[in-house]
Amino acid sequence: MATIITPDLCDEYPEVEVVAPGFNNYGGIKAFGGEIVTVKCFEDNSVVKEQVGLPGKGRVMVVDGGGSMRHALLGDMLAEKAASNGWAGLIIYGCVRDVDEIGKTDLGVQALATYPRKSEKRGLGDLDVPVTFHGVTFRPGHYVYADNNGIVVSQRPLV
Repeated sequence: MATIITPDLCDEYPEVEVVAPGFNNYGGIKAFGGEIVTVKCFEDNSVVKEQVGLPGKGRVMVVDGGGSMRHALLGDMLAEKAASNGWAGLIIYGCVRDVDEIGKTDLGVQALATYPRKSEKRGLGDLDVPVTFHGVTFRPGHYVYADNNGIVVSQRPLV
């Protein structure tokens, strides 16, 4: 994959949607992108856990955790599983934990914040539904690109 630099993507493709600021980079890969897979869940990462166990095929999981600051939706073990199964990264509208280990993982991870409490496991969540947060709707099959400058979304592959 070509180098991802979101300001350059914005300059070259003015039609991209730009996600409002507020996300931090936690993964070992600081610039990543790929086709979007969505998960909508609230304080329950059951569907995230299920998905990272499947082949990622270079895709990016966009997780709408409702912006919750009470539970982490990703930790080091799930991040390692995602990396080993070929996911390019995860963008989480919520929290992550075990960030020192996640930072050593060959995976892109952006989230709002860190929080040490793990999520609940109730088997709840939706897969491959449009999710909206920070001013952008993420649709399965569209593309997302992220780096230290921000996150952009496109209907088609850009790199």
